[in-house]
Amino acid sequence: MIYHLIKYLDVHFDFAGARLIQYLSFRAAAAVIVSLVISMVMGKHLIGWLRRKQVGETIRDLGLDGQMQKTGTPTMGGIIILMSIIIPTLLFADLTNVYIQTLLIATVWLGMIGFMDDYIKVFKKDKEGLAGKFKIIGQIGAGVIVASMLYWNPTVTIKERTDHQATTTETVEQTGQSSTVANWEENKNIKTTIPFIKDNEFDYSWLLPASWRNAWSLWIVFTLVVILIVTAVSNGANITDGIDGLAAGSSAIIGVTLAILAYVSGNYIFADYLNIMYIPRSGELTIFIAAFVGSCVGFLWYNSYPAQVFMGDTGSLALGGIIATFSIAIRKELLIPVLCGIFLIENLSVIIQVAYFKYTKKKYGEGRRVFLMSPLHHHFQKKGMHEAKIVSRFWIVGIILAVVTIITLKTR
Repeated sequence: MIYHLIKYLDVHFDFAGARLIQYLSFRAAAAVIVSLVISMVMGKHLIGWLRRKQVGETIRDLGLDGQMQKTGTPTMGGIIILMSIIIPTLLFADLTNVYIQTLLIATVWLGMIGFMDDYIKVFKKDKEGLAGKFKIIGQIGAGVIVASMLYWNPTVTIKERTDHQATTTETVEQTGQSSTVANWEENKNIKTTIPFIKDNEFDYSWLLPASWRNAWSLWIVFTLVVILIVTAVSNGANITDGIDGLAAGSSAIIGVTLAILAYVSGNYIFADYLNIMYIPRSGELTIFIAAFVGSCVGFLWYNSYPAQVFMGDTGSLALGGIIATFSIAIRKELLIPVLCGIFLIENLSVIIQVAYFKYTKKKYGEGRRVFLMSPLHHHFQKKGMHEAKIVSRFWIVGIILAVVTIITLKTR
């Protein structure tokens, strides 16, 4: 809103200093600062209100050290995260940008699903919360909305470099030889980036026979892919949110990496230099992801060990959904297994544990386990490791994975 207001004043009244608001770097910095302020100020008041209303987490006794001491800790702190993402984005981003619109809708949609789950748990005293099938339906709905907005909107395009040899008189006179001239051809497709491979683009249309390819069939394929990614990453973030600061800190690390990827993908100079896909208008996403990082870091002020508030599903489902949607928007979703490796391993640890338990129960008559407890962070807790150390080491692994992700820009 501030962005549009100052832009209006500049056009009609030649407002002094208005050009500053045009710079992505300035607006991104402003979004981070405002996000941090909102999360820290709002967090203090919200935690006090939740305590007065006795909106506390009911902890099941899993036999973990210090676990039961957390009973009664305020939950639904994801509201802090949502507000400190949405407000700075509304203030500093270009709200006519389809990428910003898509991220805002995905944030609110998945935040509402998580809020309903937390509300049922806390106020209705139902430990199961929102039924799993309704969560999945909500995540599928988010996937359909995201896919439709990115597929059908005419401004969602990429520019591909098409070089040709120039042999003008001027070129020959100056250099004595022909030179390569770079042209950028803008087109609309459903290509994405394959990491670690040169000429690294994959077109989802290749999943269909040529005779089947039309607008609607391609939309269906793209929608199925988006649904899978949004569901997997949002559930991964939800599972990771098991000990103080783990999900928020890991998400902040991922967010910084996505900010770098969005900035270079939306700038044709960097895209040309790095030989990566240039996505016009996607640079605006830097504002959103800056607010995202600020909200995660600000939330850690209250969520780091020992936590004064839990984010609940209100925060974790939204965080995962944002990461998934953002990755799809900048066409880097195939990097998610690397970038979101923490979420992936947490997800896999649960899948492996359940599958192995069922298999051994059927074969041997008693269920056996691979891990002492799943998700993986509880396995290390069972081994006697303090949760603050577990979180720190998971963050270190997350930073390593983030560096590897950024290296893929040139390692092909």
